[in-house]
Amino acid sequence: MKTKFMAGLLCLALCTTAVITSNAQEKKKETVGQALDKTGKAIGKTATKVGNKTAEVAVKGASKVADQTYKGKMAPDGSDVYIDGKNKKYYINKKGAKIYLKASQIKDRPESKN
Repeated sequence: MKTKFMAGLLCLALCTTAVITSNAQEKKKETVGQALDKTGKAIGKTATKVGNKTAEVAVKGASKVADQTYKGKMAPDGSDVYIDGKNKKYYINKKGAKIYLKASQIKDRPESKN
């Protein structure tokens, strides 16, 4: 009788411990769709950044080969100013687009102190 009582008490203690432990570790569960949506947005943002940088580098490379660089001048954002075949001045923005400039937008580049 004493062993049955002890076995029952031990079983009750183990069950109680299991229930308390499972409640203590309960986490907010995300659905698969929510997790994929977050991952998809992160991948989309990264892909956009990589695409913009690739376009910027490609257009700048083509401009350095095909067009002249306006020496001693800079664009409003501090980048190089290029002169195309029709004598139009432009710079390349962060998305790789050519932004044409008015004469008033072109600034003198500060001289280096070396």
